[in-house]
Amino acid sequence: MSKLPLQIRDAIQAKLWAECDERGWMSLPYAERAPFYERWTRDPSIGGQLAHLMDARAVRVYIKDTLVKPYVRERLLGSEDVVLATLGIEAVGDAPERFIKPHGLRLEDGRVLCWGRSREWKSILLAVFERGASRNASPFGVVLVESGQTEDPKRRELVKEAARRLGIARMEWLDDE
Repeated sequence: MSKLPLQIRDAIQAKLWAECDERGWMSLPYAERAPFYERWTRDPSIGGQLAHLMDARAVRVYIKDTLVKPYVRERLLGSEDVVLATLGIEAVGDAPERFIKPHGLRLEDGRVLCWGRSREWKSILLAVFERGASRNASPFGVVLVESGQTEDPKRRELVKEAARRLGIARMEWLDDE
């Protein structure tokens, strides 16, 4: 895969990311994403180009893991200002500590916050709790980008109750991307 010229990779990735933006990728359930991977793999301008430069059997995995996976990470990273506003926190500039997997911050005052897709709510809540406990800080807030897993009010109540039991002060959702 190192034979893949950056110019080709970047052009294909830009095309995929534009379609992801158009389709609301962040809120698509996993099952609805599979047909896109299949279509992209068969598309001569995407999978066809890649198949000339790598083993054709690896194209779908390459599209998914190397070209599209960073899209989600980048979009979540870019939502930091929205997350802070949702939690009623002014812009923080240089936070003492930033996290990925899931995204988060430890603020100067010791508050820890994390955000991510609602389908990953369990790991996000536990990350806030663990990061707060291991740094002598407080698990302050979680913001979930709705991805079809917690739209039901009963499910949201369950998530809120889990957050409360973990000592997380604020629990919010972003329903619109």
